[in-house]
Amino acid sequence: MALLIERPRPARIRQSRRGWWLAIAAVCLGAFMGQLDASIAVLTYPALEERFHAPAAAVEWVSLGYLLTLIALLVPAGRLADAHGRKLFYLYGFLVFTLASAACGLAPTLSALIGFRLVQAIGAAALQANSVALVATSAPRGRLRAALGVQAGAQAVGLALGPTLGAVIVTGLGWRWVFLLNVPVGVVALIAGNFFLPRTRNRTAVDRFDWPGFALLAVSSTALLLAISAASGLELSVVEAAALFVIAVTASLAFARRLSHAASPLVNPVLLRTRGTALGLAGALGGYLVLFGPLVLVPAVLTARGDSLALAGLVLTALPAGFAVTALAADRILPRGWTDRRRALAGAALALGALLAVLAMFALSVAGSDFAAVLAVLLALLGLGLGVFAPANNALIMAAIPRGTEATGGGLVNMARALGTALGVALVTLSLHQGSHSGGAAAALLALIATAVLIVTAASDARSQMASQGA
Repeated sequence: MALLIERPRPARIRQSRRGWWLAIAAVCLGAFMGQLDASIAVLTYPALEERFHAPAAAVEWVSLGYLLTLIALLVPAGRLADAHGRKLFYLYGFLVFTLASAACGLAPTLSALIGFRLVQAIGAAALQANSVALVATSAPRGRLRAALGVQAGAQAVGLALGPTLGAVIVTGLGWRWVFLLNVPVGVVALIAGNFFLPRTRNRTAVDRFDWPGFALLAVSSTALLLAISAASGLELSVVEAAALFVIAVTASLAFARRLSHAASPLVNPVLLRTRGTALGLAGALGGYLVLFGPLVLVPAVLTARGDSLALAGLVLTALPAGFAVTALAADRILPRGWTDRRRALAGAALALGALLAVLAMFALSVAGSDFAAVLAVLLALLGLGLGVFAPANNALIMAAIPRGTEATGGGLVNMARALGTALGVALVTLSLHQGSHSGGAAAALLALIATAVLIVTAASDARSQMASQGA
């Protein structure tokens, strides 16, 4: 039973005025590794195709299976962590993630690798569902936005290092080390988390687990992504693709209905009805869609123009680098009097402006040797805007979440991020598949999503102002 009890931090750390930053640092290890693993895994595809003599459609399941498992488990993991201990779930999640990473590195077949990636995603779900909650419960009042900015910065650094580090590892050491790299970092993270993370003080009991709700959520997200993939070139018939779309819509409607009628639903509908929470989650989904969409768009456009993949990777690095800069330094750069709402609006507006400039470049078919340089500058501006928006928007969501349900709220935030990530890749791939590789249609889609994010944020702001005036 001792293994099911959260250990307290050492008294020296618990009483230190800076102790909460150590907790944030421990969480950042998981945030960094999660995004690094996500961006590196894609670079193993060519090596996996050669090693296992498998087609690209089969190799893609190394990422697709991981992502689908993660989306399905984020909210359930957060709900169970609220009841049984967030620190406990975070540490065991890292343990599962680390052991599964070692298994992935030693996998003898492609099927085994995909299976171990599913186990890895189970650990990642326990990690990510609790990361925002642990930050929210560790940081003192008034420092939440800064703490969430540091966490977002750690994610952006991991994402930015992924393409470069992945190329070096795959070329120099082989694809197995992409997964084995997680093992030493996981050991350090487990030790740091055990000593630095606080115990759970507010818990929410779960009378029964909502297995039907979990199944509906898993079916709806899986069917939706498979339907989009089918339209993007996955080898499925028109009837099968249409059936997947119908299943996705039906399961989503059934899930929404269950939230209102189940005795103990997977997601407490009160959370979604809390002022600003639903709109904030929509903004988080849209923001990460805009962040990850260019990861597919930029290499496709530049290689179609005749540029090298190395140049495309270098240009693409500007996006997460810009995100990291403002996520970490926004509190020092922006006026102290700005509210989270104003920061979110400013960040969304800057991101939209950068995307509209990218769209203009693609639409006018701008030529010349400076194309890549200008595109890098615009991607950096896009990253700067999203780096301001994301932490401020997350802070608004977590501020609206009732005490005792932080991990459930954190699971919703991370599920919105994961869905945004998946849809960013899937929808841009769909746009490129249906159109040309000029990137105009995909850029227009991303600009449309960024406009929606700005409108949603503004609507949430107006709603808050009306509520305050009514009070």
